[in-house]
Amino acid sequence: MTSWERLRRWKDENLFLVDAVGTAVLVLVMAVTSTDIMSSSANAMRSFASPLLSVAVVAPLAWRRVNPAASAAGVYTAALLQLAFFSPLVVPADLAVLIALYSVTVHGPRWAHRVAIVGALVGSVLLGGAMNGWYNAPGAVSTALFTGVLALSVWAFGLVRRSRRETIAALMDRARQLEIERDQQSQIATAAERARIAREMHDIVAHSLTVMIAQADGGRYAAEADPPAATRALGTIAETGRAALTDMRRLLGVLRGGTGREPEPGARTELTGPGGLAPAPSAGVSPQPAESDIGALVDQVRASGLRASLVRMGEPRNLPPGAGLTVYRIAQEALTNVLKHAGPDPLVTVLVQWLPDSIVLEVSDDGRGASADADGLGQGLVGMRERATMFGGTVAAGPRPGGGFRVRARLPTPADQHSTATGTGTRTDERTPPVPSTQDEDAR
Repeated sequence: MTSWERLRRWKDENLFLVDAVGTAVLVLVMAVTSTDIMSSSANAMRSFASPLLSVAVVAPLAWRRVNPAASAAGVYTAALLQLAFFSPLVVPADLAVLIALYSVTVHGPRWAHRVAIVGALVGSVLLGGAMNGWYNAPGAVSTALFTGVLALSVWAFGLVRRSRRETIAALMDRARQLEIERDQQSQIATAAERARIAREMHDIVAHSLTVMIAQADGGRYAAEADPPAATRALGTIAETGRAALTDMRRLLGVLRGGTGREPEPGARTELTGPGGLAPAPSAGVSPQPAESDIGALVDQVRASGLRASLVRMGEPRNLPPGAGLTVYRIAQEALTNVLKHAGPDPLVTVLVQWLPDSIVLEVSDDGRGASADADGLGQGLVGMRERATMFGGTVAAGPRPGGGFRVRARLPTPADQHSTATGTGTRTDERTPPVPSTQDEDAR
């Protein structure tokens, strides 16, 4: 901050002190000037009253910016008393009327400066009549016109100054509002990003750990009776862990700003083990999963011992960026809940239906359903609804009539999307699990 800026700030913080010092200097000058002018006057009363009138007229200017309306009222009152009792006495201090008019116009309320200009015009008429005599119409009119035009000029200049001050104040207020809005938008964006990261972490960790726990339990029970099945379960655990680690690294890479490497055009994920998802060796960064990867997801949970089937209906189309990931994550979370809460050996069906204006995902099972107790700690259903809402979709979840649980998500699709498939129809794929599994009796 420069010295000039510090001086201006100090002045703005001490307006009364600055105006009081300026008024004191002006009072001394006006009093001395009035005494010199009236020293030759034969009227001793006027010679004595002139300095007092100067002080009375000028002194209220000390409050011209702190309380402009009261300051103008004090100046006008003193000038009116002078005009009433000492006419046609006119002293240099009478210029304080114009200063008060300017100050109340710039710093005072609107009603105050309007009353002040009316009072100044009325005073101009009274001054013209008092100085020239009411019988001398030409002289009174000329004096009134001169003082009136002078007052109007000062008032107009004050209005211009007031308009500029109001414009600057409005711009400063707008700048402050923009700063506040910028901070609020930043906080909202930060909260949204945290929620998105929390959903991604939940989907990656919860699903992978659930599959690994299911495989570990199944492998433990099958170790004695079917050692090869236990070996396959260990392989699934390893591949699931690698896939989760890959997803975690990708997410952490985004949080840290990434490495600057873009995914190669042909980068794809592939199955490298029984039910495991791992990045292709040639890809530096794995692409985000999409709706087309739901089949691999079903294979993964099927390998964990779940009797799962996938049904596709309708003609597949391209989805907007992020919508395919949303469909995949909802299916992933729904299958994770089946593994955790549906009970032992449930039958689950995943339905992907393409409608003319939307895509429908339904995951239903014949497990515990309404009898499953909720622990109140999960965020899965909340995350599903948040993901669907971002794309204008809906999620309905609840027990099915007759037993079981159903999750149904519907996301709108753009009407102008062209088909990426060559035909329509229905495909059903159902297999039996290769490894038996005993599920924990956890609450949904």
